[in-house]
Amino acid sequence: MYRYDEFDHAFVSARVDQFSDQVARRLKGEISEDAFKPLRLMNGVYLQLHAYMLRVAIPYGTLNAKQMRMLAHVARKYDRGYGHFTTRQNIQYNWPKLSDTPAILKDLASVEMHAIQTSGNCIRNVTADHFAGAAQDEVADPRPYAEILRQWSSVHPEFSFLPRKFKIAVTGAERDRAAIQVHDIGLHVKKDENGNLGFAVYVGGGQGRTPMIAKKVKDFLPEEDMLSYITAIVRVYNLHGRRDNKYKARIKILVHETGTEELTRQFDAEFANLKDSVLKLPEGDIRAIETYFAMPDLPARAEGWEALAKAKKADPAFAAWVSQNVQAHKNPDYGMVTISLKPIGGTPGDATDAQMELVADLAERYAFDEIRVSHEQNLILPHVAMADLPALYEALNGAKLATANAGLITDIIACPGLDYCALANARSIPVAQAISNRFGSQARQAEIGELKIKISGCINACGHHHVGHIGLLGVEKKGAELYQITLGGSGDENSSIGEIIGRGFEPEKVTDAVETVVNTYLGLRLDPKETFLEAYRRVGPKPFKEALYGGATAEAA
Repeated sequence: MYRYDEFDHAFVSARVDQFSDQVARRLKGEISEDAFKPLRLMNGVYLQLHAYMLRVAIPYGTLNAKQMRMLAHVARKYDRGYGHFTTRQNIQYNWPKLSDTPAILKDLASVEMHAIQTSGNCIRNVTADHFAGAAQDEVADPRPYAEILRQWSSVHPEFSFLPRKFKIAVTGAERDRAAIQVHDIGLHVKKDENGNLGFAVYVGGGQGRTPMIAKKVKDFLPEEDMLSYITAIVRVYNLHGRRDNKYKARIKILVHETGTEELTRQFDAEFANLKDSVLKLPEGDIRAIETYFAMPDLPARAEGWEALAKAKKADPAFAAWVSQNVQAHKNPDYGMVTISLKPIGGTPGDATDAQMELVADLAERYAFDEIRVSHEQNLILPHVAMADLPALYEALNGAKLATANAGLITDIIACPGLDYCALANARSIPVAQAISNRFGSQARQAEIGELKIKISGCINACGHHHVGHIGLLGVEKKGAELYQITLGGSGDENSSIGEIIGRGFEPEKVTDAVETVVNTYLGLRLDPKETFLEAYRRVGPKPFKEALYGGATAEAA
């Protein structure tokens, strides 16, 4: 993984000193909250419903054991003993004191971490495939490109105060595990007919109040032109993006109102001025950064297959975990392990300080000191020998981190919702917990198969409900919480926005409604191999509406 150079260290250290001074002046009353707000947001500090919240960047979701131990330390010393991993591959702390934030940032800087640009109208944390560098279907590791984008975008003088927040995601595999088509810019690493690396470029995706799938504006952009073309896109957006209405300020609205063809023309015109400028990436620099992300030296461990077979035969729970949470690696003697942060009845994405410490220990022992955070709010050990899976499982199981549900109905994405967030209209966590408990049986989950439930407590869609196979949106109506159900969303390479199925359900009825949807699917699927999403796309919303509402009018809440 990337290691800071002298510039990085000096830059982050100076930023900590600057923000420390700003916090001190705020606490003394020398600057108002209104003046302080943009300063704290650029350093990842929010004012939530009950307290301040600090969001720490985990660039492209990659960290090592030392960094994970620091995250545990922050949770233990400055918070309430846990952290919340988010859909932006970051971690949030919900209870820090403002007076402690300079000390937290100083501690983070000691392990090459920070909270810069995790909020504000700037280019946010660049995200990537959580299996990057290990997946069998990978064309190229996307993380070197994500690191280049991180360096380019950090406190960019031209793009620090955009019309609205701006999010970039990169994937380098056939399967899109980074949801690039629901980002402001999505990059898909590919090769042309001559084997040269480059990108398909998508622009104008996003969720929130007006969900949209991104439009492809380049089928193949040579890798050397990545920064030039992205600069051109963001310049055009910065010039024309609306600043009079924050609900229409995202680039997706500009794409929609201007049109893809005209906007692409403007991108290309600006790109023509930049193509041969200092933004052109020298191949040597790209390859040099790639060396930071080289595959670890994985020794042959062919003995693992026999040991794994015996362990699976002896323990059905272990066998279920391997089947669901271990994916094929480029090296056949190894696997990519998903550590579920979705225990049955738990809060999705939360990890205690003790759990973080354990994951750090296990990463050092079994995974070559690499940990990933997925946008689905789980942790990944990307390089684990098959021979080590039984011991790893036992250690995880003892810490309630071995739930065998990756990709299943209880692997729920959920935002913090009204329990924490000042913007939320409804609670997300209790709904996720109730659904998890209802479908907690391993046999029931296996029967249902792949099914992604995503829950947001407000229209901002931090829980990605628009691209859930089943999405739940908490809304407020006449002072009460209701939950709209959307069906048929997806954030993969065949992205789609879910359809609102009808009027909302009260909190005490929403789990029953989800079960009705699931039972309807089980009754109409062609065979057990037909997934929920495949079945929904085949039959459409009608049978689900009839099951949920019968002959009643299914008006949206």
